[in-house]
Amino acid sequence: MKRVFWRGLKSVLYVALLLAIAIPVLRWTFPLPDISERPFSASLPVDPDTPMGRAMLEDQSRHPGKSGVVPLQGGMDALASRVAVIEAATRSIDVQYYIWHNDTSGILLLDRLVEAAERGVRVRILLDDNGIPGLDSLLSTVNAMENIEVRLFNPSTVRRPKLLGYAFDFFRMNRRMHNKSLIVDGAVAIIGGRNIGDEYFDVGTDLFYFDMDVLALGAVVPETAAAFDAYWNSNSAFGIETIVGGTGDPAAYAARVDEVMASDEVVELQAELEDSFAGYAAGRIAPEWTDVQLIVDDPVKGEGLANRDQLVISRLVDILGATRQRLDLVSAYFVPGPGGTEFFTNLAQSGIQVNILTNALNTTDVLLVHAGYTKYRRELLEAGVDLFELKLRGQPDRETNIQLNALGISGASLHAKVFAVDGERVFIGSFNFDPRSAMLNCEMGFLIDSPTMAGRVSNGFDGPFETVTYRPELTPEHRMIWREARPDAPAVIYQEEPGASWFQQVAIVVIGALPVEWML
Repeated sequence: MKRVFWRGLKSVLYVALLLAIAIPVLRWTFPLPDISERPFSASLPVDPDTPMGRAMLEDQSRHPGKSGVVPLQGGMDALASRVAVIEAATRSIDVQYYIWHNDTSGILLLDRLVEAAERGVRVRILLDDNGIPGLDSLLSTVNAMENIEVRLFNPSTVRRPKLLGYAFDFFRMNRRMHNKSLIVDGAVAIIGGRNIGDEYFDVGTDLFYFDMDVLALGAVVPETAAAFDAYWNSNSAFGIETIVGGTGDPAAYAARVDEVMASDEVVELQAELEDSFAGYAAGRIAPEWTDVQLIVDDPVKGEGLANRDQLVISRLVDILGATRQRLDLVSAYFVPGPGGTEFFTNLAQSGIQVNILTNALNTTDVLLVHAGYTKYRRELLEAGVDLFELKLRGQPDRETNIQLNALGISGASLHAKVFAVDGERVFIGSFNFDPRSAMLNCEMGFLIDSPTMAGRVSNGFDGPFETVTYRPELTPEHRMIWREARPDAPAVIYQEEPGASWFQQVAIVVIGALPVEWML
């Protein structure tokens, strides 16, 4: 027995020694570029001589100190409004996203950014390196064009396979930039939960993500631009040319754009696009002018150097802690952890109505996260928290599709990150209530004083969500059940997690026992 023990210990020591040697060698072989001498790059302020700037400043003059907000109505509006503001740009475009896909909507928007640069608009694109698989060559090509610069957040210095970077630089690369913003001419900003990809805009796919974005004008836009500058100039952002090298392949880029733009899908899509920005510009849509707070992590979070006062979670805890009557929370990935569970249960036990909507097992795209959520589900129910789990539904009928209030749920997996407090204020942004958003990923969002928008979120919990969710409940015998309401039939009661296979049930238990929650 002693011999086996010592052999095992010796093996462990050998592995530790190899890692101690290999990690510094790999970091020396694949170093991060030196950016210490890089000049600071600042956003361009709103210009009253530009059409967009003039219109926004005229509106703001009637609402001094306020911000105008227009909620975007569903995926098509979210895509069309982005296209429209990019096409209207005359001075600058700043783009910040976690994911950018090489698909129809991704190429469409990238092509619009290139066209803006060709007419003299300065374009800065900041993307998280985790979310751009297969785009190195296309983005390098774009970066080599005049008036466009592309930077990557916490990139892997090994490009093939990119995941090898985690082997010797795990703690840096495990910190991602989850922010999502588009700022045009210093006058208009679009923020929310959507990445850039077909599934986020309901383009050419049967299953798409339910999410929420808002178009903003006025006082909050310069703050959003300053936040972009902080990330753009941070120690975690590197020019793509210093990471990938080369200038891409212009012929391949042009061929890819031609392929997408000539497709029937894009032709039909552009014929159908109707957007809230065009409605605002034409005077058909009036923004709601109100108080809007930008809530954003300090980019030093990407280096693991942020203190608690620099984190979004601290601001959100203060906001939620001020709830008097009701909290309605929508979070695609919901892992409250011990601290969050205590927080929400204390709210519920103090008499505050707490409603939480997240994905059911058969709609989530991350089983690990669902396993983290299930560890706390019973305790939340015992405290009186009302839980709603968005269920899997069939192919949506786009002609008779029922939109559930302004949130627009239909045939979707939940991706939104929204909450409403007391029917008065609403938060829209990128923050999920899970440990990764709290402590690892960089996040942002708007807190908007708007009983109208907050009421739309609350109204969903007061009726429409009932028919598109499973409701986990506890019986008098303390057994967990799931209730599925049917519009014209008795409710269906499930004794076990709806749609869960035997393998998934076992996996949830096993994952829940592993010490991985801090990464979820």
